[in-house]
Amino acid sequence: MSDELTHLDEQGRARMVDVGAKDATARTAVASALLRMQPETRARLVSGDVPKGDVLATARIAGIQAAKRTPELIPLCHAIALTSVEVHFELDAHDERVVHVRATARAKDRTGVEMEALTAVSIAALTLYDMLKAIDRGMTIEQIALEEKHGGKSGDWVR
Repeated sequence: MSDELTHLDEQGRARMVDVGAKDATARTAVASALLRMQPETRARLVSGDVPKGDVLATARIAGIQAAKRTPELIPLCHAIALTSVEVHFELDAHDERVVHVRATARAKDRTGVEMEALTAVSIAALTLYDMLKAIDRGMTIEQIALEEKHGGKSGDWVR
């Protein structure tokens, strides 16, 4: 792991890293989050008994849109040509209070897609919260994390 802070110039000022000399390569990143809620809330989510409609479809679209807008939200991120963004939801088989959110971002570009995957999973989880808050304001969004990344100069990394 490098200790070099590439987003700072020689005077310590924030800057956008110049990736112009790098080759465009295939890049993939996977991020995850956990949404914890009351068992009754999850049961209503599963059954579709939610006042705001199709919660999972809306959260999936929100996550995809968020990934595409990452450089507008994170100041020093490059605009990259995403080739794919997928957002999936999984009910925890062992805990009736948990929904897992997972996002995968892919691109062929000069810089990685970690921030796009993390943004997608964060906004998808926030959208779930927004659409379910009338039922359960005590929900928590937990453990937002990069799970793996592939491609680029630094190669592969898996949590």
